[in-house]
Amino acid sequence: MPSDRKVIVTNRVFPETLSLLAPHARLEVNETGEPWSYEETRRGSADADAVLSFMTDKIDARFIDGCPNLHIIGAALKGYDNIDVEAAERAGVWVTIVPDLLTVPTAELAIGLMLALGRNVLKGDAGIRAQGFSGWRPSLYGTGLAGATVGLVGFGRVGQAIAARLAAFDCRILAFDMRESEPHELNGAVSFTGLPDLLGQADYVVLALPLKPETQHIIDHGTIACMKPGALLINPARGSLVDERAVADAIERRHLGGYATDVFECEDWAREDRPPAIDPRLTARGAPTVLTPHIGSAVTSVRREIELSAARSIVAALSDQIPPGAINNPKTTNGHAQPRSHENISHGA
Repeated sequence: MPSDRKVIVTNRVFPETLSLLAPHARLEVNETGEPWSYEETRRGSADADAVLSFMTDKIDARFIDGCPNLHIIGAALKGYDNIDVEAAERAGVWVTIVPDLLTVPTAELAIGLMLALGRNVLKGDAGIRAQGFSGWRPSLYGTGLAGATVGLVGFGRVGQAIAARLAAFDCRILAFDMRESEPHELNGAVSFTGLPDLLGQADYVVLALPLKPETQHIIDHGTIACMKPGALLINPARGSLVDERAVADAIERRHLGGYATDVFECEDWAREDRPPAIDPRLTARGAPTVLTPHIGSAVTSVRREIELSAARSIVAALSDQIPPGAINNPKTTNGHAQPRSHENISHGA
Protein backbone atom coordinates (compact mmCIF):
# COMPACT_ATOMS: atom_id res chain seq x y z
CA MET A 1 0.00 0.00 0.00
CA PRO A 2 1.38 3.46 -0.83
CA SER A 3 3.25 4.95 2.09
CA ASP A 4 1.98 8.44 1.28
CA ARG A 5 -1.60 7.62 2.29
CA LYS A 6 -2.82 9.85 5.11
CA VAL A 7 -5.44 9.12 7.76
CA ILE A 8 -6.84 11.80 10.05
CA VAL A 9 -7.99 10.63 13.50
CA THR A 10 -10.11 13.44 14.88
CA ASN A 11 -10.19 12.48 18.57
CA ARG A 12 -7.91 10.68 20.99
CA VAL A 13 -8.15 6.92 20.55
CA PHE A 14 -6.86 3.69 22.05
CA PRO A 15 -3.29 2.64 21.16
CA GLU A 16 -4.68 -0.50 19.53
CA THR A 17 -6.56 1.64 17.02
CA LEU A 18 -3.40 3.46 16.00
CA SER A 19 -1.48 0.17 15.80
CA LEU A 20 -4.06 -1.19 13.36
CA LEU A 21 -3.91 1.88 11.11
CA ALA A 22 -0.18 2.69 11.26
CA PRO A 23 1.09 0.03 8.80
CA HIS A 24 -1.29 1.30 6.15
CA ALA A 25 -0.94 5.07 6.24
CA ARG A 26 0.65 8.13 7.76
CA LEU A 27 -1.42 9.17 10.77
CA GLU A 28 -2.35 12.63 12.01
CA VAL A 29 -4.04 12.27 15.39
CA ASN A 30 -5.79 14.68 17.72
CA GLU A 31 -4.19 13.81 21.06
CA THR A 32 -5.62 16.74 23.01
CA GLY A 33 -8.69 15.13 24.56
CA GLU A 34 -10.81 17.97 23.13
CA PRO A 35 -12.36 17.90 19.65
CA TRP A 36 -10.82 19.94 16.87
CA SER A 37 -12.97 22.72 15.49
CA TYR A 38 -14.65 22.31 12.13
CA GLU A 39 -12.03 24.44 10.41
CA GLU A 40 -9.11 22.64 12.10
CA THR A 41 -10.46 19.27 11.01
CA ARG A 42 -11.22 20.47 7.49
CA ARG A 43 -7.74 21.93 7.02
CA GLY A 44 -6.04 18.85 8.40
CA SER A 45 -8.12 16.61 6.14
CA ALA A 46 -7.49 18.57 2.93
CA ASP A 47 -4.92 16.03 1.71
CA ALA A 48 -6.21 13.02 3.65
CA ASP A 49 -7.25 9.70 2.14
CA ALA A 50 -9.35 8.73 5.15
CA VAL A 51 -10.93 10.28 8.23
CA LEU A 52 -11.68 8.34 11.39
CA SER A 53 -14.54 10.48 12.66
CA PHE A 54 -16.66 10.89 15.77
CA MET A 55 -19.87 12.64 16.78
CA THR A 56 -18.01 15.89 17.41
CA ASP A 57 -17.18 16.20 13.69
CA LYS A 58 -19.35 18.05 11.21
CA ILE A 59 -18.62 16.55 7.80
CA ASP A 60 -20.73 18.43 5.29
CA ALA A 61 -20.53 19.02 1.53
CA ARG A 62 -18.05 21.88 1.96
CA PHE A 63 -15.79 19.66 4.04
CA ILE A 64 -15.93 16.84 1.51
CA ASP A 65 -15.41 19.12 -1.50
CA GLY A 66 -12.24 20.44 0.15
CA CYS A 67 -10.75 16.93 0.44
CA PRO A 68 -10.06 15.75 -3.14
CA ASN A 69 -8.09 12.68 -2.01
CA LEU A 70 -10.69 11.51 0.47
CA HIS A 71 -11.67 7.89 -0.04
CA ILE A 72 -13.47 6.94 3.18
CA ILE A 73 -15.05 8.46 6.27
CA GLY A 74 -14.89 5.72 8.89
CA ALA A 75 -17.32 6.83 11.58
CA ALA A 76 -16.98 5.48 15.10
CA LEU A 77 -20.73 5.95 15.36
CA LYS A 78 -24.10 4.31 14.96
CA GLY A 79 -26.07 7.47 14.23
CA TYR A 80 -24.57 9.51 11.41
CA ASP A 81 -26.67 12.68 11.21
CA ASN A 82 -23.45 14.74 11.44
CA ILE A 83 -22.25 13.41 8.05
CA ASP A 84 -23.64 14.42 4.66
CA VAL A 85 -23.80 10.93 3.20
CA GLU A 86 -25.26 12.08 -0.11
CA ALA A 87 -22.43 14.54 -0.64
CA ALA A 88 -19.94 11.78 0.16
CA GLU A 89 -21.54 9.46 -2.35
CA ARG A 90 -21.49 12.11 -5.06
CA ALA A 91 -17.78 12.60 -4.39
CA GLY A 92 -17.06 8.87 -4.50
CA VAL A 93 -16.35 8.65 -0.77
CA TRP A 94 -17.31 5.67 1.35
CA VAL A 95 -19.10 6.30 4.65
CA THR A 96 -19.05 3.49 7.19
CA ILE A 97 -20.64 3.20 10.62
CA VAL A 98 -20.59 0.74 13.53
CA PRO A 99 -24.22 -0.41 13.67
CA ASP A 100 -24.28 -2.97 16.48
CA LEU A 101 -21.71 -2.32 19.18
CA LEU A 102 -23.46 0.68 20.76
CA THR A 103 -26.81 -1.06 21.20
CA VAL A 104 -26.31 -2.93 24.47
CA PRO A 105 -24.46 -0.21 26.43
CA THR A 106 -27.04 2.37 25.31
CA ALA A 107 -29.87 0.12 26.49
CA GLU A 108 -28.11 -0.43 29.82
CA LEU A 109 -27.73 3.31 30.34
CA ALA A 110 -31.40 3.84 29.48
CA ILE A 111 -32.36 1.53 32.34
CA GLY A 112 -29.95 3.38 34.62
CA LEU A 113 -31.47 6.74 33.71
CA MET A 114 -34.97 5.40 34.36
CA LEU A 115 -34.02 4.14 37.81
CA ALA A 116 -32.02 7.24 38.71
CA LEU A 117 -34.86 9.60 37.77
CA GLY A 118 -37.75 7.54 39.06
CA ARG A 119 -36.12 6.67 42.38
CA ASN A 120 -34.63 10.15 43.07
CA VAL A 121 -31.09 8.75 43.22
CA LEU A 122 -29.32 12.04 42.49
CA LYS A 123 -31.45 14.02 44.95
CA GLY A 124 -30.68 11.49 47.66
CA ASP A 125 -26.97 11.57 46.93
CA ALA A 126 -26.90 15.39 46.90
CA GLY A 127 -28.81 15.55 50.17
CA ILE A 128 -26.37 13.29 51.99
CA ARG A 129 -23.36 15.19 50.65
CA ALA A 130 -24.85 18.55 51.66
CA GLN A 131 -26.56 17.67 54.96
CA GLY A 132 -25.12 14.38 56.15
CA PHE A 133 -27.35 11.43 57.08
CA SER A 134 -28.90 10.56 60.44
CA GLY A 135 -31.23 7.79 59.35
CA TRP A 136 -34.38 7.03 57.37
CA ARG A 137 -37.01 9.71 56.87
CA PRO A 138 -40.35 9.55 54.99
CA SER A 139 -39.05 11.45 51.95
CA LEU A 140 -37.99 11.15 48.30
CA TYR A 141 -40.83 8.84 47.37
CA GLY A 142 -40.60 8.13 43.65
CA THR A 143 -41.72 5.88 40.84
CA GLY A 144 -40.54 2.28 40.49
CA LEU A 145 -40.49 0.09 37.41
CA ALA A 146 -42.49 -2.85 38.79
CA GLY A 147 -46.08 -2.39 37.67
CA ALA A 148 -45.27 0.75 35.66
CA THR A 149 -46.19 1.30 32.03
CA VAL A 150 -43.15 2.02 29.87
CA GLY A 151 -43.58 3.47 26.39
CA LEU A 152 -40.76 2.93 23.89
CA VAL A 153 -40.78 5.47 21.06
CA GLY A 154 -38.81 3.59 18.43
CA PHE A 155 -38.39 -0.16 18.27
CA GLY A 156 -35.24 -0.79 16.30
CA ARG A 157 -32.24 -2.53 17.81
CA VAL A 158 -31.89 -0.16 20.76
CA GLY A 159 -35.61 -0.19 21.52
CA GLN A 160 -35.65 -3.98 21.43
CA ALA A 161 -32.59 -4.17 23.68
CA ILE A 162 -34.26 -1.85 26.21
CA ALA A 163 -37.44 -3.94 26.10
CA ALA A 164 -35.47 -7.15 26.67
CA ARG A 165 -33.92 -5.68 29.82
CA LEU A 166 -37.21 -4.25 31.04
CA ALA A 167 -38.78 -7.71 30.88
CA ALA A 168 -37.08 -8.54 34.19
CA PHE A 169 -38.74 -5.58 35.96
CA ASP A 170 -42.33 -6.79 35.68
CA CYS A 171 -43.54 -3.70 33.87
CA ARG A 172 -46.01 -3.25 31.03
CA ILE A 173 -44.26 -2.32 27.76
CA LEU A 174 -45.84 -0.32 24.94
CA ALA A 175 -44.02 0.49 21.71
CA PHE A 176 -44.45 2.81 18.76
CA ASP A 177 -42.33 2.67 15.62
CA MET A 178 -42.64 4.62 12.38
CA ARG A 179 -41.66 1.52 10.42
CA GLU A 180 -43.63 -1.68 10.17
CA SER A 181 -42.41 -3.88 12.98
CA GLU A 182 -40.81 -7.18 12.03
CA PRO A 183 -41.54 -10.33 14.06
CA HIS A 184 -39.07 -10.92 16.89
CA GLU A 185 -38.88 -12.78 20.18
CA LEU A 186 -40.26 -9.84 22.17
CA ASN A 187 -43.59 -9.61 20.35
CA GLY A 188 -45.44 -11.40 23.14
CA ALA A 189 -44.10 -9.03 25.81
CA VAL A 190 -44.66 -5.77 23.93
CA SER A 191 -47.91 -4.13 22.83
CA PHE A 192 -47.68 -1.92 19.75
CA THR A 193 -49.79 1.21 19.59
CA GLY A 194 -49.96 4.70 18.11
CA LEU A 195 -47.87 7.52 19.51
CA PRO A 196 -50.72 9.51 21.15
CA ASP A 197 -52.04 6.38 22.85
CA LEU A 198 -48.57 5.45 24.10
CA LEU A 199 -47.94 8.94 25.45
CA GLY A 200 -51.29 9.00 27.23
CA GLN A 201 -50.64 5.74 29.08
CA ALA A 202 -46.91 5.63 29.82
CA ASP A 203 -45.42 6.37 33.23
CA TYR A 204 -42.00 6.37 31.51
CA VAL A 205 -41.51 7.48 27.89
CA VAL A 206 -38.18 6.26 26.49
CA LEU A 207 -36.84 7.54 23.17
CA ALA A 208 -35.02 5.05 20.94
CA LEU A 209 -34.98 6.75 17.53
CA PRO A 210 -32.34 8.03 15.12
CA LEU A 211 -32.30 11.75 14.38
CA LYS A 212 -33.88 12.46 11.00
CA PRO A 213 -35.96 15.37 9.70
CA GLU A 214 -39.14 13.48 10.54
CA THR A 215 -38.01 12.68 14.11
CA GLN A 216 -36.56 16.07 15.08
CA HIS A 217 -38.61 17.44 17.99
CA ILE A 218 -40.90 14.42 17.99
CA ILE A 219 -41.27 15.45 21.64
CA ASP A 220 -42.49 19.06 21.63
CA HIS A 221 -45.22 21.10 23.28
CA GLY A 222 -47.89 19.18 21.37
CA THR A 223 -46.72 15.67 22.16
CA ILE A 224 -45.90 16.57 25.76
CA ALA A 225 -49.51 17.73 26.14
CA CYS A 226 -50.54 14.17 25.22
CA MET A 227 -48.40 12.69 27.98
CA LYS A 228 -49.79 11.44 31.22
CA PRO A 229 -49.41 14.10 33.96
CA GLY A 230 -46.32 13.36 36.00
CA ALA A 231 -44.78 11.07 33.36
CA LEU A 232 -40.99 10.74 33.19
CA LEU A 233 -39.16 11.28 29.89
CA ILE A 234 -35.93 9.38 29.14
CA ASN A 235 -33.64 10.17 26.19
CA PRO A 236 -30.58 7.98 25.52
CA ALA A 237 -30.80 8.50 21.74
CA ARG A 238 -30.30 11.98 20.19
CA GLY A 239 -30.76 15.38 21.79
CA SER A 240 -32.84 16.96 19.03
CA LEU A 241 -35.55 14.34 19.29
CA VAL A 242 -36.64 16.63 22.11
CA ASP A 243 -37.44 20.34 22.18
CA GLU A 244 -35.60 21.09 25.41
CA ARG A 245 -37.44 24.38 25.94
CA ALA A 246 -40.76 22.55 25.71
CA VAL A 247 -39.51 20.00 28.24
CA ALA A 248 -38.37 22.76 30.62
CA ASP A 249 -41.74 24.50 30.23
CA ALA A 250 -43.59 21.28 31.03
CA ILE A 251 -41.44 20.65 34.10
CA GLU A 252 -42.12 24.20 35.33
CA ARG A 253 -45.86 23.57 34.93
CA ARG A 254 -45.40 20.21 36.69
CA HIS A 255 -47.07 18.43 33.81
CA LEU A 256 -43.86 16.48 33.18
CA GLY A 257 -42.51 14.73 36.26
CA GLY A 258 -38.88 14.78 35.15
CA TYR A 259 -36.39 14.38 32.34
CA ALA A 260 -33.32 12.12 32.17
CA THR A 261 -31.04 12.40 29.17
CA ASP A 262 -27.60 11.44 27.93
CA VAL A 263 -27.82 13.65 24.82
CA PHE A 264 -28.52 17.30 24.07
CA GLU A 265 -29.69 19.51 21.23
CA CYS A 266 -26.47 21.55 21.24
CA GLU A 267 -24.54 18.45 20.10
CA ASP A 268 -26.40 17.90 16.85
CA TRP A 269 -24.23 19.28 14.06
CA ALA A 270 -26.83 18.41 11.43
CA ARG A 271 -28.94 21.32 12.71
CA GLU A 272 -27.84 24.80 11.73
CA ASP A 273 -30.37 26.17 14.25
CA ARG A 274 -29.28 24.03 17.20
CA PRO A 275 -29.21 25.91 20.51
CA PRO A 276 -25.75 26.86 21.80
CA ALA A 277 -26.26 25.32 25.23
CA ILE A 278 -28.62 23.28 27.39
CA ASP A 279 -31.68 25.15 28.62
CA PRO A 280 -30.53 26.41 32.06
CA ARG A 281 -33.82 25.38 33.64
CA LEU A 282 -32.84 21.75 33.05
CA THR A 283 -29.48 22.16 34.79
CA ALA A 284 -30.76 24.27 37.68
CA ARG A 285 -30.14 23.04 41.23
CA GLY A 286 -33.10 20.94 42.37
CA ALA A 287 -34.56 20.44 38.88
CA PRO A 288 -36.13 16.98 38.46
CA THR A 289 -33.56 16.00 35.86
CA VAL A 290 -30.76 13.47 35.46
CA LEU A 291 -28.13 14.61 32.97
CA THR A 292 -25.18 12.51 31.80
CA PRO A 293 -22.48 13.67 29.34
CA HIS A 294 -23.19 11.38 26.37
CA ILE A 295 -21.79 8.24 28.00
CA GLY A 296 -24.19 5.78 26.36
CA SER A 297 -21.36 3.77 24.80
CA ALA A 298 -18.72 4.66 27.40
CA VAL A 299 -17.80 1.10 28.31
CA THR A 300 -14.05 0.66 27.85
CA SER A 301 -14.19 -2.64 25.98
CA VAL A 302 -17.02 -1.39 23.78
CA ARG A 303 -15.36 1.92 22.89
CA ARG A 304 -12.15 0.09 21.99
CA GLU A 305 -14.01 -2.26 19.66
CA ILE A 306 -15.99 0.61 18.10
CA GLU A 307 -12.75 2.35 17.17
CA LEU A 308 -11.18 -0.86 15.88
CA SER A 309 -14.25 -1.59 13.77
CA ALA A 310 -14.08 1.87 12.17
CA ALA A 311 -10.34 1.44 11.62
CA ARG A 312 -10.86 -1.94 9.94
CA SER A 313 -13.29 -0.31 7.54
CA ILE A 314 -10.66 2.30 6.67
CA VAL A 315 -8.01 -0.36 6.07
CA ALA A 316 -10.40 -2.29 3.81
CA ALA A 317 -11.29 0.77 1.75
CA LEU A 318 -7.66 1.82 1.34
CA SER A 319 -7.02 -1.74 0.11
CA ASP A 320 -9.70 -1.26 -2.58
CA GLN A 321 -12.11 -3.58 -0.81
CA ILE A 322 -15.75 -2.96 0.09
CA PRO A 323 -15.52 -1.72 3.69
CA PRO A 324 -17.72 -3.37 6.31
CA GLY A 325 -20.40 -1.13 7.74
CA ALA A 326 -20.79 0.92 4.53
CA ILE A 327 -24.02 2.92 4.32
CA ASN A 328 -23.54 4.35 0.85
CA ASN A 329 -22.57 3.20 -2.62
CA PRO A 330 -19.95 5.54 -4.07
CA LYS A 331 -19.28 5.28 -7.79
CA THR A 332 -15.90 6.89 -8.26
CA THR A 333 -13.76 7.89 -11.17
CA ASN A 334 -10.48 7.90 -9.26
CA GLY A 335 -9.86 4.17 -9.48
CA HIS A 336 -10.54 3.36 -5.83
CA ALA A 337 -14.11 2.19 -5.24
CA GLN A 338 -16.04 -0.04 -7.58
CA PRO A 339 -19.79 0.35 -8.18
CA ARG A 340 -21.82 -2.22 -6.33
CA SER A 341 -25.39 -3.21 -5.73
CA HIS A 342 -27.35 -1.46 -2.96
CA GLU A 343 -28.54 -4.89 -1.87
CA ASN A 344 -25.07 -5.46 -0.38
CA ILE A 345 -25.02 -2.33 1.71
CA SER A 346 -25.50 -2.70 5.48
CA HIS A 347 -27.53 0.23 6.81
CA GLY A 348 -27.99 -0.79 10.43
CA ALA A 349 -31.12 -0.13 12.45
